[in-house]
Amino acid sequence: MANTKPALPWLMLISRSVLFISAQALIAIFLYLNGTNEAWAESARWWIFFPILANLASIALLVLVFRIEGKRFFDILRFSGETVKTDLIWFFGSSLIGLPLAAAPMNFLGTAIFGDPMIPINMLFRSIPSWALILGILFPLTIGLAELPTYFGYVMPRLFSEKASPAPGWLGFLVAALFLGLQHCFLPFIADGNYLLWRGLMYLPFALYAGLMIKLRPSLLPYFAVVHTLMDFSALSVYLMI
Repeated sequence: MANTKPALPWLMLISRSVLFISAQALIAIFLYLNGTNEAWAESARWWIFFPILANLASIALLVLVFRIEGKRFFDILRFSGETVKTDLIWFFGSSLIGLPLAAAPMNFLGTAIFGDPMIPINMLFRSIPSWALILGILFPLTIGLAELPTYFGYVMPRLFSEKASPAPGWLGFLVAALFLGLQHCFLPFIADGNYLLWRGLMYLPFALYAGLMIKLRPSLLPYFAVVHTLMDFSALSVYLMI
């Protein structure tokens, strides 16, 4: 990692949270200028567009920071033909734990924090026009190239040096996973303490688990990126039930 600018991993660590809140601010300003009352609160309705803007920006940033190192970003998302059999065994085995960790916390935390899991879900998923839902398909289509590659493909192995001891590398994993989980507080940002607690914790178990698997076996990154894409397609399906 000798060619990595020391500040870049830290900037990339917070980049997606900043991009989410910036996208919400832009939409809130647009709504305000068009006469919408409580524009910030109303902007949360359109959160499906925040990750689209953030993902496109993240991909561009990843291309840039890898280029600074003389590398190509998309190389980290290539499936390795040499290790594919072992990778698939690892992947399918880890999915038995990973998929429940991704799905279960939403309702469990909703019940624990609000007393009713539908309360925070209704805060997050509000009705949007059909055209917005159609454009929203870009959200899962771009997420696999942006989110896990940012935190676990770029940030995790660069955040701390492992030259003196392996301990900083494990600290890098924990910090990257923590920020991956907490970024959801800004997708969208709603100034409600219970909502922020629910949103910040709901994906943290999966973030820790996915980060651990990728740290132990980096060649799993493209597999987890594909699963992440499919997971967020399922998130869109919630709108069909509104």
